[in-house]
This record gives sequence, C-alpha cells and structure tokens, in this order.
Amino acid sequence: MEKEKRKRAGRNRTLSVSDAEAKQLTPLLLTSADMEQGRFELDRVICADLLAVIDRVPDGFADLIIIDPPYNLTKDFHGVRFGARDNRSYIDYLESWFYKVCEKLKPDGSLYLCGDWKSTAALQTVLERSPLTVLNRITWQREKGRGAKNNWKNGMEDIWFAVKNARDYHFDIDAVKVRRRVRAPYRVDGQPKDWEATEEGNFRITCPSNFWDDISIPFWSMPENTDHPTQKPEKLYAKLILASSQEGDVVFDPFMGSGTAAVVAKKLNRRFCGIEVNREYCLWAAKRLALAEDDNSIQGYRDGIFWERNSGMMG
Repeated sequence: MEKEKRKRAGRNRTLSVSDAEAKQLTPLLLTSADMEQGRFELDRVICADLLAVIDRVPDGFADLIIIDPPYNLTKDFHGVRFGARDNRSYIDYLESWFYKVCEKLKPDGSLYLCGDWKSTAALQTVLERSPLTVLNRITWQREKGRGAKNNWKNGMEDIWFAVKNARDYHFDIDAVKVRRRVRAPYRVDGQPKDWEATEEGNFRITCPSNFWDDISIPFWSMPENTDHPTQKPEKLYAKLILASSQEGDVVFDPFMGSGTAAVVAKKLNRRFCGIEVNREYCLWAAKRLALAEDDNSIQGYRDGIFWERNSGMMG
C-alpha cells in the first residue's frame, strides 16, 4: 500500500497498488465468507486459504490446472511464512491438498506442477499416487539467481506435465512453436533449407522440447514485474496455456501468487479461477487483470510465435 511503497528508480516499472486502488479493487475479490455462502464465479480472484475453500470449488470445472506451490524452502511471502521440512513432511503437505485439486479437473484435462531440484522428487511421488498420468517433466532455465561459494548456482526449475486421461487430452504443438536464430544456414540449390531469411536475421520455426532456455524472469523494467519473491514469467505460463487449453477453456491456479496464470489466461482468451491467501498478492493480481483489459501483450511472444531471448523480441 502507499505507506509501504518502496522508493523506486524512475524507470522501474514494478507494479504496486495504492490505498485508493486497493479500495477500488477489493470488491472484485471473493472471500472465504463468499464461498461459504455458495458464491463461486469464474474470472474472479478468491482471497482465501486453499484448504478452507477447496471443497466449495466445483469438481470437474477446469480444463487446465497450473500449480506453483511453495517449494520445500523457508520463505517469507510478505508475512505468510513457509518453512522447509524433511522430505516425508513435505510430501504430507502436498498430499493435504493435491488430490482434492485433482478432483477439479475435467475428464480430458491437463495439469502442470512446478518445483525445483529439492522438491521435484516429492512432486513425482505425489503425482504417481494420484489418478493422473505423468507424461513429461519440463526443465526451464531460470537465469536469475544468486551464486554460491560452495555449490553450483541453482539455475533450473521443473514443471511436471500430467493428464487425467492419457488417451484423451488436448495438446496443440503448433501453438507453441519456437522461433530460433539459425547460426549456420544450410541451403539446397541455393535456397534456404527449413529456415527463412528475414530483415531481422535467419530463423527456423521449431517444435519445443522439454528443456526451455528462452525464458526471462520478470525484473524491474518489465511491466509484469511485482515484488512477489517467486513470480513466474508470463511467457512461461503462456506456453502451458496455449499447448494445453483452447480459447474459452478454464484455467485454475490454486496458489495464484501475484496472478500470472490468471493474467495470461485472460490475455489468451481463456477463463480463469485463482486462489491466494495473501490479500496483498490478490490486489496485485486484480490490478494486473485490470491492466490486461487494455494490453494483452506477452513479452517474448508475438504473432503466434515464441522468440528466443535476445533475438529481436526479448524473452
């Protein structure tokens, strides 16, 4: 809020919410009390503890679920603290809500579950005990982070991909093609072979693998940036939403944070539902959703193509 607002440099575009804006945005949030009264609406932010309201969320309503839970690290989410624990206890924590969340998925729905190296084994364990079928594990390069004197810098995160029915689920590979620069162009009879020459350089449109090195973590000069300590990039979630949902489908995020999944869903003409316990984060999400009314751009995604970092469209 205004009294807590940080002093920022003139070019810093990190989103904040003033006291006046908070008053305007608060009525847009659903609360635990609303849910207890039977109010459930799509395209709304639910400001509540997940376990307190998950039974009030309809089963089978979501085409796609994206989950970014607290990793097994000690972290302060602006007053909401999560403490690191042993692997068994972390699995118990995941199981306290994960299977209930799975019930919200449609029969042909897909689910993505985020984690880091320390939590990924626990995520796999819980997924394999669930009614879902694991199809893949995406690893994406998280280029932002602190180095370490006595260890390797943590530069990767995982996203587990699972579906409710391995014989019937939506996946659109053409929607997530990547535009990559061609360093050594190959020609046949003088003509480009599987690439195109443009004024911006030589490029090839390729299918994405399960290793993504074209993602930039939000930083102070990007309008999507907030002060959330573990904010996911819009470009990252755009890949998941475009691949595993269609326009008009419902995207559910039970740990919404500052709203990236909901915002990207809106920008890509999907419906959304997000749950977040931290009221300040809910207000950030609500403001981002309001801004998306007039600006549906996603950095690193243009004309239906994902661009590499530093290739003319910053990733």
